Amino acid sequence: MYQGSCLCGAIKVEIDGPITDIIHCHCSLCRKSSGTAYATNGFIQAESFKVIDPEQQLGYFERKEGRRRHFCGNCASPVYSSSSADPARYRIRLGILDTPIRERPISHNFVTSKADWEDLDAALPRYEQYEPSRNK
Repeated sequence: MYQGSCLCGAIKVEIDGPITDIIHCHCSLCRKSSGTAYATNGFIQAESFKVIDPEQQLGYFERKEGRRRHFCGNCASPVYSSSSADPARYRIRLGILDTPIRERPISHNFVTSKADWEDLDAALPRYEQYEPSRNK
């Protein structure tokens, strides 16, 4: 079982099943809704997904009819997306998960729409914490 939570902890989720079709999406909508270069999304079965929301913080934004992006009304963390065209599956942002997952991304999608500063194959240095040049 996978577990996750929003940034403020008001909403918790449980997934009792696999996460499939994990991708790094570079489309402009995912970039805007995440505020990052891309969003890492995977699909889960709706029946295997449980939202624990005792404070009733779960809200949604419907950009297109039948396609909802569900988020925490307190901290605005994206929780999952649903579509009336495919009600048996939800799309989840993997960043909300607190537990390690077995599955791995299969591709970078919408790369022609990627941020102009994003270099998919960059050999950037990697640090366990902040970069050394950051003033703390």
